[in-house]
Amino acid sequence: MRISRLTLALLAACLGQILGGCVERRLTINTEPQGALVELNDEPIGPSPATVGFNWYGNYYVRISMDGYETLSTHRKLKRPEHDKFPWDFFAGVLSSKRIVDSYEWTFTLEPLERPDRDDLIKKAERVRNRLR
Repeated sequence: MRISRLTLALLAACLGQILGGCVERRLTINTEPQGALVELNDEPIGPSPATVGFNWYGNYYVRISMDGYETLSTHRKLKRPEHDKFPWDFFAGVLSSKRIVDSYEWTFTLEPLERPDRDDLIKKAERVRNRLR
């Protein structure tokens, strides 16, 4: 007797409903100072500390801004845990009766905004103008 993939998928879905296993993924972004606006992959998620659920691991683009501080633009990577790799992801997400919570926390320190000195700015502009001639 041969069981099709569709049959296996339906069976897994039914077992998941009966057993109730699930994986919840959360990422919290903190900043020093707190209250900075946090964007994750160009989507605003709110002032720090900000917590957001996510569905996939990998590279994330982070942008943090706050009045009086340099805007921070960077990338961070969330590494997939062993229980979320094949074939364990099936057991953790469908067959396990326990709820798994993957929580991650990133902390960023913002640098105070330094306004350039007027005379230095004029000198730099003159150097650029001279190079262009």
